Amino acid sequence: MMLKNIIGLLAGLLFGFGLLISGMTDPVKVQGFLDVFGAWDISLALVMGGGLMVAIVGVQLAKRQRSSWIGSPIDMPTKTTINSKLLIGAMLFGIGWGLVGICPGPGIVLLGTGQWQAYVFIPAMVIGMFIYQLLEPKLG
Repeated sequence: MMLKNIIGLLAGLLFGFGLLISGMTDPVKVQGFLDVFGAWDISLALVMGGGLMVAIVGVQLAKRQRSSWIGSPIDMPTKTTINSKLLIGAMLFGIGWGLVGICPGPGIVLLGTGQWQAYVFIPAMVIGMFIYQLLEPKLG
């Protein structure tokens, strides 16, 4: 269990540093990427493309394994349907990302850098998650 936590910590630190280096934690840069009809900044598309290539290789390797290198079971997702909840959630995520230029991963990284935006974004995100938990049974 200790090795699993250390690997998780190292992976999280690597991911966080990658977000910082790539500019994914800069709300202005993210909004420039999302402004496709204005002064579009393609650099984050290249970052995402690179991340996608690494993820594709990782997923293909994981599909061929029963367990991870440290012995933990690998459980791949089984749901493949696109439903209204998924579409609405994706739209809300995209609207929020476009408005403030921060999404959950970079928001957590920003907490560590002391940027004030994170101290507004993260509590708002947690409140939104709590509201969803209250409303989810009623949404069906």
